[in-house]
Amino acid sequence: MTSKLVGVGVGPGDPELVTVKGVNALRAADVVVVPVMDSGERGRAEATVLHYVPEDKVVRVVFALNERSDRQRREAAWDAAGERVAALLRERGSVAFATIGDPNVYSTFTYLAQTIAELVPGVEVETVPGITAMQDLAARSGAVLTEGTEPLTLVPVTAGAAVLKDALAGPGTVVAYKFGRLAHEVAAALRETGRTEDAVWGSALGLPEESIQGAGELDGSPLPYLSTLIAPARRDGGRGGKL
Repeated sequence: MTSKLVGVGVGPGDPELVTVKGVNALRAADVVVVPVMDSGERGRAEATVLHYVPEDKVVRVVFALNERSDRQRREAAWDAAGERVAALLRERGSVAFATIGDPNVYSTFTYLAQTIAELVPGVEVETVPGITAMQDLAARSGAVLTEGTEPLTLVPVTAGAAVLKDALAGPGTVVAYKFGRLAHEVAAALRETGRTEDAVWGSALGLPEESIQGAGELDGSPLPYLSTLIAPARRDGGRGGKL
């Protein structure tokens, strides 16, 4: 029997933003794996999945999603998670792994797929794209991500605020992911590069606690970890630019 692992992007949190193909992949799989932290709370991926498949089909697997300092502990957790998913593949045949956003954009799935390829020889791996947080924030805020020949730069602020500042000093639109814990440094980088005016940030998109504000409202207070920032390209005020 050929085993099949499918990474399914389930969007940034709003269950209505899961694609038809994504829903079909979740329902077609024998089991749906959702990543959870060792603290056990329900994450966005799990909450979204439960809108489309019954709870008894969902398997929660602990990943070191919040471990960034202890590499040995993080890798031990990854190995354990990989073994758990590999066992499910051997037992059930097809496993869908639900990940927020898109499985090929800063996703837990890419690491898992590499591990599974070693543990389950011959496994078939596929991905189903999902709507990203930057797309959702652009739609909800009216920001335009790109026009004409403008470049688009995506920066995970976990790499440091200096990386973001370098991007902001360049051309085009800059999107920052996971900047909540460095909100003070992000606000400073926007001011120093003159990119505050049209920038917008958002968190918990599509959820009851959703917050979308202009970047000028950033006061340095810590924000939710998964906050997203869009700093649109500098434009001349012609057609387009803002909806």
